[in-house]
Amino acid sequence: MTEIHDVVIVGSGPAGWTAAIYTARAGLKPVVLAGAVKSGGALMQTTEVENFPGWPEGIMGPDLMQKFEEQALRFGADMRYEDATSMKLDGEVKEIITDEETYYAKTVILALGSEYKKLGLDGEDELSGKGVSYCATCDGFFFKGHDIAIIGGGDSAVTEAQFLSRFATTVHVIHRRDELRASQIMADRLLANEKVTMHWNSVVESINGEGRLQSLTLRDTVTGDTSELPVTGMFVAIGHEPRTAFISDQIELDDKGFITVAEPSTATSLPGVFACGDVVDSHYQQAITAAGMGCKAALDAEAYLAMLEG
Repeated sequence: MTEIHDVVIVGSGPAGWTAAIYTARAGLKPVVLAGAVKSGGALMQTTEVENFPGWPEGIMGPDLMQKFEEQALRFGADMRYEDATSMKLDGEVKEIITDEETYYAKTVILALGSEYKKLGLDGEDELSGKGVSYCATCDGFFFKGHDIAIIGGGDSAVTEAQFLSRFATTVHVIHRRDELRASQIMADRLLANEKVTMHWNSVVESINGEGRLQSLTLRDTVTGDTSELPVTGMFVAIGHEPRTAFISDQIELDDKGFITVAEPSTATSLPGVFACGDVVDSHYQQAITAAGMGCKAALDAEAYLAMLEG
């Protein structure tokens, strides 16, 4: 007979693993589709996490996610290194299809997370991995002694700029405004870093290079003037887009592509389907808020299952 699980959790960042911890402790034996290549979500590409409660000295992002995973597995979560390639979410029994098999579930918790936004410029895809990167912790070491640029002005961009300054000769931070959007303490640290050069009111007009990145053309958003910045590396940190494209025809999304939920619950437009973390939250996008939503989704799924049983 085909096994119908109580809960299948799609995603394994702070939201997914927290949902797994709660549903496992409730005896629901959740299946966690953690990803075929890597589990742990965006924190796997983060260096030191200083603002997660309980870690006063800070903790590396991958180490924090390993702790989440260990805790979920301790309570009986069933982790599968698989990616959901498609889903059929309307109906009493949901289908989640991977390259390995099809899972059936009474409830589904979507913790799909988000992916890096791109600049959308000519040459960006062609030079990806050849000077253009979206992950400082993945690629920073390869730019030791280079002049590099980072695009963005939020917490992620500032964190990555600080990390990259360990390797690069100069880190050029290119920001379209005249002040950083990052938290004050992080902004202050960056501005005090002697290896960082700020380019205020600037955007990248073009990405230049044959076979490898050689320079960027910058445009001043105030004067309209352009200039060329010789760099061999460009790290894009301008935010994320929700991973919802493959379910957009099934579930209600907002105008930015994030899943809408019936707040304060995590219920989506489909009965028995709940969503949490960065795939819902376009505003905060913090590990702690994602974890909190994972808790809510687990409790909502548990209540829904209790209702089904009458």
